Amino acid sequence: MYNHKTLTKVRVWDLPTRLFHWGLAIGITGLAISGTVGANAMAWHFRFGYTVLALLLFRIVWGLVGGRWSRFGAFIYAPQSLIDYIKGKGRPEHSVGHSPVGALSVFAMLAFLVLQVGSGLVSDDEIAFAGPLTAFVSNATVGLATNYHANIGKWILLGLVVLHIAAIVFYLLRKHNLVQAMVHGDKELVRPAPSSRDDLASRTAALLVFMLCAGLSYWVSTLETITF
Repeated sequence: MYNHKTLTKVRVWDLPTRLFHWGLAIGITGLAISGTVGANAMAWHFRFGYTVLALLLFRIVWGLVGGRWSRFGAFIYAPQSLIDYIKGKGRPEHSVGHSPVGALSVFAMLAFLVLQVGSGLVSDDEIAFAGPLTAFVSNATVGLATNYHANIGKWILLGLVVLHIAAIVFYLLRKHNLVQAMVHGDKELVRPAPSSRDDLASRTAALLVFMLCAGLSYWVSTLETITF
């Protein structure tokens, strides 16, 4: 039997994952504000968009090679695990990284962010701004992407963000501070659990991965200067 008064501190979120999380929060906020203001702020909307693209590319790679609890394999759950968790029958490991419900939220957020950024790359407001990939797709695709990006996708993401904040508040009321763990990376657990690797070597590798992703994002941004 474990003594519930004895807690074990475990490094759950490595530094690269934490920086990604807060960088993404800033990027999404910047996109929302600049997209709403429009006009001259659209230049910043594109900059934030390319930044979020780099972050998403990084997270996809880091989800394969990152810290133990940042890897996608650590929070891919079977449907029955999700049902059991909702019924209050979750397993101890569900309290370490992302729970089944949290994992569903993460995958939904990443998927719709990819759709939003991807649609933005092939959108055209027919006034002053067009995504760098519009020349590579048909006019029909540009029209569909523009409509989704401006009128559908942003509201889906807003809903997901609201749900995310509501979940944070819900757990905070239950004395479970999710934000704190994403700041310093550690969780105090009743049961011991493996720690995520978070040392100089892994952080250096993450920096190199992000630099490559940022370079790819920048290259995509330059495609708008290509004429056909």
